[in-house]
Amino acid sequence: MPGVRDRLVGAAYRLGWSVVCRVPESWARYGFEAGFGIVWRRQGPSVQVLEANLVRVLGKDVDGKTLRATSKAAMQSYGRYWLEAFRLPVMPIDRLIDGMRDTGHIQDAFDYLAAGRGVIFALPHMGNWDQAGAWIIAKGAGSFTTVQERLEPESVYEQFLAFREGLGMEVLPASGGARPFGILAQRLRAGKVVCLVCDRDVTGNGLEVDFFGEKAKMMAGAGALAVATGAALMPVALWFDGDGWGLHVGKEIPVPAGGSRKEQVAAMMQQVARFFEHEIKEHPQDWHMLQRVFVADLDPERQAAAAARAAQNGSELDGQVDL
Repeated sequence: MPGVRDRLVGAAYRLGWSVVCRVPESWARYGFEAGFGIVWRRQGPSVQVLEANLVRVLGKDVDGKTLRATSKAAMQSYGRYWLEAFRLPVMPIDRLIDGMRDTGHIQDAFDYLAAGRGVIFALPHMGNWDQAGAWIIAKGAGSFTTVQERLEPESVYEQFLAFREGLGMEVLPASGGARPFGILAQRLRAGKVVCLVCDRDVTGNGLEVDFFGEKAKMMAGAGALAVATGAALMPVALWFDGDGWGLHVGKEIPVPAGGSRKEQVAAMMQQVARFFEHEIKEHPQDWHMLQRVFVADLDPERQAAAAARAAQNGSELDGQVDL
């Protein structure tokens, strides 16, 4: 049975989806800005981790004033994400489409889909990816498949599942069910879209990449799926642009001609990391990374335990998918 805290958290999310979309948007926006401003001023553990990550983006010589201003903007951006997530079900379709300023190679992705080739969009935790997902569905790409980390309490996971499925997404659980890799591969071979957020390792045995001049761990599932299925791997960045949104789709990252499967995946994910670096530097306030991603910040005991589990279970890259 869920405890009191779990029930309260679940009730808070239900309140968000039932109330925030009914009050005037200006009221809701004011409330979220005030609430996330308080969180920022309290300098709790999540804000401290955010600022440690932003130091890597802004440079180790960044002055305290600039760092604090950027972290404040990042928390306000994160608050906007939650506001829009709660209000997205009632957002007019014309605002959803007209408010997006897309650049890059999105047309290439639509051309691949028209030719029957699957597309993998690899994303960081930037901007509002739920809005971007709803946008690409509205633009004619059809439903896409993704993977959702099993949140706690279970009621929150179920609410997010219902929310995203209501937008037209197919959502697979990252754990507690069938391994998602096989289903994702089936969708890609059928010429569908898969979206994976992969700039944070949620398993403890993610792939190590160079990221902002340091070692970081990311999920390798996007690269592994591209190697296994021949689908186009295309990195994507998202940010807030005034009252609207920005989206940039990078060129397809091809599978290297030589090397082992593991080496091919590692090379492709390194290119994804380089794309993320560039786009996060352009929009550091819209990188909502309140968790540790850099190896220097990770818990050594947790990493050792994850490595031992991987060795015991014969874990492969195809298990490393994330939302």
